[in-house]
Amino acid sequence: MEGSISSLIKSIEIEYEGRKYICKIEIIDEELININIYLDTELKYKGNIFLEKIQMQIKAFLDYNINEVYEEIKQLDNNNFKIIKENNKYKLEIKFIILRRKKYLYISLNNNNNAYNNDYFENIIKEKDNTIFQLKEKIKLLEEKIINLTNNINYKKDDYINNYNLNNNLNDFNISLKNPVHILNNHTNYIYCLTILNDGRLVSGSADSSIIIYDKTTYNPELIIKEHKNGVLYITQLSSGILASCSSDKTIKLFNLKRYNYDILQTLNYHTNSVYKIIELKNKYLASCSEDKSIIFYLKDKDKYLKDYHISTNGPCNCIIQIKENEICYAERFNNDGNNNKIHFFDINQRKIKSLISNISKSWLSPFIMISKELLCIFGDNKISIINVNEYKLIKIINVPNSSWIQGACILNENILLTGDNKLSIREWKIEGDNLILLSKKEKAHNNNISTLLNIGNGYIASGSDDKSIKIW
Repeated sequence: MEGSISSLIKSIEIEYEGRKYICKIEIIDEELININIYLDTELKYKGNIFLEKIQMQIKAFLDYNINEVYEEIKQLDNNNFKIIKENNKYKLEIKFIILRRKKYLYISLNNNNNAYNNDYFENIIKEKDNTIFQLKEKIKLLEEKIINLTNNINYKKDDYINNYNLNNNLNDFNISLKNPVHILNNHTNYIYCLTILNDGRLVSGSADSSIIIYDKTTYNPELIIKEHKNGVLYITQLSSGILASCSSDKTIKLFNLKRYNYDILQTLNYHTNSVYKIIELKNKYLASCSEDKSIIFYLKDKDKYLKDYHISTNGPCNCIIQIKENEICYAERFNNDGNNNKIHFFDINQRKIKSLISNISKSWLSPFIMISKELLCIFGDNKISIINVNEYKLIKIINVPNSSWIQGACILNENILLTGDNKLSIREWKIEGDNLILLSKKEKAHNNNISTLLNIGNGYIASGSDDKSIKIW
């Protein structure tokens, strides 16, 4: 995040049943919001919310920017607050409009130590313990960076300070300094995909056909799902809380998750070959892409998703991403015919291709990541292609030294991109406008291909590999 956001206190007065409630919202720093509620002068509730938890709830929005959360808080007024009485209990409803979607936060007025919410927000009650933990982790990262300034011969001190603002970017992740804090060996085959649930738990999908959900503190398996008949290629949690997975068994499965159990809500069998990815679009569609040379769009009818329409591609499609409100981008893969892969830009409303770029690598292209609202990164064989999605133009190709194939990538923050490859390295890149600058490299991070990377919050990432392990860094 550029700069720092100063503390903001909003004081809102609400009249209800002859009583005057005062709700004070204070932004402590870039992570924490305090909420104090008074009835007349008596304190009725004291609690806090970590902004990172809000970020998890709306992680599906690719153009998410935490500054927008602050802007919405600044704009709150009495119209955003309402007191509700349910089952003889009172609660305060706070309404946010974040990235064009309504979010509701409910705070109990009957119990000073109990806040509760709907599916969009998680409450953090142990304020002191969590805050101390966050500070300890930041101090640890800072100490490691200071040690590196004297020990790391790859950087001159002045150059290093220019690359890292130690005061404002304590959560920057320098790969060369860290060893994994957890190594998970619960799968019996390649790790294909990772995601994070709204409640902060890590989820993995594997070539062994299983999905594992881990405890967010110990990383012990809490729930193992074995419903696919072949490798699980991609998993994501929808805004409704449903877990969606797709597989080389040609199916998409939707699960209702419980703490230690689950229900299968639906199996989608419309594809005729491996399904590589499924995403939730902002207009409530689901979209999936496949080896069968098709992209299918699904629309929810009552409690079920039904196929609405599909588009045919000229080659297998292994990656799809939403780049604008009504627009997706996808790649067509061509094999052994001398053609370059093509990148298509498809208008969801008009159901037609708006533009395409053909001068892209001949190798498998994946993953796709938006590094800003207008810049898309596409990863392939030895290179990173940067595309301006507003101009539909390839603006830069970055050659990656000593890398054969980048298979995993994630954004750590608005300044840092991480990549993993089949040469066992994790690289850290600084995002500077429309360019990427290599900052550091962790060699031999795994014993086999690094197939997926995931930002799990608090400056930590998870990496999955063909060596069957997951590492938390």
